[in-house]
Amino acid sequence: MKICLIEDDLELGRALQCALQDAGQDVMWLRRVADARHWLGEVEFDAILLDLGLPDGNGLDLLRHLRSEGKVLPILVITARDSLEERLRGLDLGADDYLVKPFVTSELLARLRAVVRRASGWNEAGEALWKVRDLVLDERRMTLTRATIEVALSKTEFALLLALMRNLDRVLTRRELEARALPHSEGQALDVHMSNLRRKIGEGYIHTVRGVGYRIEK
Repeated sequence: MKICLIEDDLELGRALQCALQDAGQDVMWLRRVADARHWLGEVEFDAILLDLGLPDGNGLDLLRHLRSEGKVLPILVITARDSLEERLRGLDLGADDYLVKPFVTSELLARLRAVVRRASGWNEAGEALWKVRDLVLDERRMTLTRATIEVALSKTEFALLLALMRNLDRVLTRRELEARALPHSEGQALDVHMSNLRRKIGEGYIHTVRGVGYRIEK
């Protein structure tokens, strides 16, 4: 895997880079938001390890920017900020996992493998397919079929369904879904798109968790 490590602490950055390389990963280590924005636009990575306290900006702002730009690769936040509010904010903005410093390197590697595994929908033919019962979503071709019949989705509906299918049985909060699929919308836009999506794919797939968000069950 090709990993983008965004960490400004020299000692920790070197240690993480060495640990990841020893585990067989290809690592680009960056220390500033500006550098991260540049290289994430130039290089295709499989995952990001993101510190929040960076010298030229807030990692959460970078996270928000990446999701608003349509970046769907797994992002694992690593930070000393351990409050519940900070963790929830990071997850709401689109982080796939959140690990509080100090941590054991073996746990970091295990969590990294887990978020990449959850995000990987590639089959043996090299196709990015996500399946739930008779729904088959092709991420590369941006198509959806139900019982082999193609279902036409808008770009936003496709992004919402992709986020839900990539996180089966996990509740995605409203803020998280908005960050991934509706970064510039306000009000009840999410409810409208979700209603249209449900109408197109049929009932029984998307479940509302009142006061929290939505999930898809296997």
